[in-house]
Formats: sequence, C-alpha cells, structure tokens
Amino acid sequence: MRITRRVAGRRQRAALVAATGLTATALLLSGCGGSSDSGKGADADGTITLTVADFGQFGYKEAGLFEKYHALNPKITVKEDTTAEEKNYYPKLLQQLNSGSGLADVQGIEVGRIKEIADTKADSFADLSEVVDVDEWVSWKAKQATAPNGAVIGAGTDIGPMSLCYNRELFEKAGLPTDRAEVAKLTAGGWEDYLALGERYKKKAPSGTYFMDSASAMFNAVVSSSPEQYYDASGKPVYRESASVEKGWQLAARAASKKLTQGLAQFEDQWQAALRKSTVATVVCPAWMAGQISTYAGDANKGTWDITSAPGATSANWGGSFLAVPKSGKNVDEAAELVKWLTAPEQQAAVFKAIGVFPSNQGAYELPEVKNATLPYFNDAPIGQIYADGAKSIPEAVLGPKDGVIKDSISTQINNMEQRGTSPDDAWDAAVRTIDKAIG
Repeated sequence: MRITRRVAGRRQRAALVAATGLTATALLLSGCGGSSDSGKGADADGTITLTVADFGQFGYKEAGLFEKYHALNPKITVKEDTTAEEKNYYPKLLQQLNSGSGLADVQGIEVGRIKEIADTKADSFADLSEVVDVDEWVSWKAKQATAPNGAVIGAGTDIGPMSLCYNRELFEKAGLPTDRAEVAKLTAGGWEDYLALGERYKKKAPSGTYFMDSASAMFNAVVSSSPEQYYDASGKPVYRESASVEKGWQLAARAASKKLTQGLAQFEDQWQAALRKSTVATVVCPAWMAGQISTYAGDANKGTWDITSAPGATSANWGGSFLAVPKSGKNVDEAAELVKWLTAPEQQAAVFKAIGVFPSNQGAYELPEVKNATLPYFNDAPIGQIYADGAKSIPEAVLGPKDGVIKDSISTQINNMEQRGTSPDDAWDAAVRTIDKAIG
C-alpha cells in the first residue's frame, strides 16, 4: 500500500461537498486566457485535440471541466486517458519518458513521484513558472515541483491537509466528548494526546471496537507534519536519524502494544468492513479520506461520523498531485494554457465541490464553494474552514526520490507489529533491510 495515497477509488463519492446556498450550475468558471488555435498539432481546419493522461480520479469529468473548456475554446477538444491505479500508471510514464514517445499533452504526477521526476526528468517537461502563478499555491506545493535548475515542472492540483475523523456514537458510548471543538482540545498537544485519548477510549470501549484503524496512518501523519522526514536538504536519506520518523515509530509501537489499533491495511476489504460495521472510532483523515469513509461506512452511518482538526499545532499533508506538460507534445503552449486553467481557483473549487479533493491554489479558499463547504454525512462538519486552516500550517518539507518506498516498507512492518505481534526492534530491522536494498 502506498502510504502517500491510495489512488484507485480514493475519491469515489461524487457531489461529496455541500456548499451552502450553491448548486453546480452556479459555479463561476473563468475563461482561458490566450490559448492559441494554431498549434503544430492542429487539424486542417485549425482544431486541436489535447490529451490528458492521469490516474485515479482527478475530478475533471465529474466537475464537467473539459466540456466547459471546449465551450470557452471551441477549436480545442480535451480527451482524458485515466489509469485506475497509480502504481500501474507511473511505470508506464517512466517508460514513455525514457523512450521519448507515447506521452500525452498533459501528464498527471503524484506527489510521491514528483521529486524523482523533478530531479531526473525535468528536461522532458515544459517550465510552467511563466505560465502559472506559483505564488497562488501554498508555498510547499510549488517547492515540491521545482527542479534543481529552478524550473517548475508541474502545476499543483489537490492537496491532502490532515484532519481527524471520529465516530460520534462510539465516542459517546465510551464516555468521551462528541463535540468537535472539545475533541480538538483533547488532542491539541499533538499525537501523544491522541494516544492518551485512545487509552481513555479503551477503558469503556464498546466490545469489539478499537480506537484507530491503523497505526501506520498515524505514523504517516506524524512524519508528514515535520519539515524533516526521510531525506535532508542535500538529498541524503536520513530516515534512520530523522526525529519525526523516530517519534512516529515509537507512537505506532505504543499503539500496537496497547491494542489501540485494529491493525487494518487501509482501503482493503477488512478496512471497508470495519467502517461499515463501526468497529473503529477514529481515522487519520486527509481531505480526500472523507469520501472513502462515507462510501464504505454507507448511508446507514450518515451523521455517525464527524471531523475535527488534526492533533497538534502543525498539520500534515497526505496526498496531492500535479499536472505537467511534456516538451515532446505537438501543442505545448495550448497544453500549458489548459493546465493553467484547470489549476486556477475557480476550477479547483469546482473539483472540490464535485468530489471533495482540496485545492492547492489558495485563491480557492475564499470562494464560497470552498469557504462555506460542509459535509452533511459528517454532521455538517465545516470542512472548508477545517482544511484551509490545516493547509496553512503544513510545514515546507524536504521530499526524496524514494519517499514512497520508505513509507511502504515502514507501513508493512507497523502492520506486522499490529497483526503478528512482531517486536518493535525486529520490525524496524526488517524495514531497514528492505529500504536499504531498495534505495541502494
């Protein structure tokens, strides 16, 4: 499992967000500025077809954005080629980059891959710094897509600011507060407070229930809320010495030893069943996770769940993607203009309204579709405000080319502590062996 984000089905629930007083037809989408009809790949009549290759669910179809773009630019048609699983999409992208053929006009890139692409394949992509205004994004988003030579190879789409989803009914049965502000106060000190709350929950927990679904999710949140994660600024892997990794590992080991976690691999069948049967009281919740919970917990649990801010004063980011424009395309300028339009505030707000993924463009945060957004399924939680506040407190972190490999390896061993009772020392040694073999 990719800890950064499980792509297939990660954002399945269309029309997830309820923006107060608005309907889909009320969205105000800005037009495209300066898109040319005379690209090298134009047909004889001057029409252009732009191809967009992506993975999972970016939300453009659900928000009707490609049709809107065609209405604004009648001589441009956009066709989307979507791969369900990012783990299948990325090897194909690398193969196409290496061969120099088969690339779309616009390519999606997942956050867990962007560093490797920026470091090793930047010359294959157009510099978007003169097309998009990177100052509109949260600062750390622009940094992620910036190559060593200063080129910005990808425009930010969504991000995954962290929150905490909790089952109100289970909290009430365990004698815990259910009001989101009170829950936030109980975890204000950080993830140690979160575990302390878990120990309170366990004392009166309903039979067969657990405080959290997965300690690896908590581990990822701890690490992702720190500027130092798996690599240092020079590009050296420092996961063995990283203070955030050590802290996250110790907390995960504590959660496993105290049986606070059900030890489920997120997104798999048993995890889905646990949500449906209400056997877990909390889930670490990046913005896109709400769609997962509402989908698998089902209509019977509507109103049972709520959302509050993530533990601690510093939030974390889990997930997010970019749109990049290969230089080999026949219509590079037109593709860049499409990317600019798709990542503008109005369009990111439209995608948020359609499928619930949170914008990386800060200009969207003040639009009513985002600012006033609530989730009826989650007791009308004011997610627009919760996620925006979280996004503003996420630190600028150093990413490394093999972040995904490191996270996956550690996640596997945390699951072994939970499910098999592997000792923390043995689990850590196994993770180190796997990581060092993979990264060299």
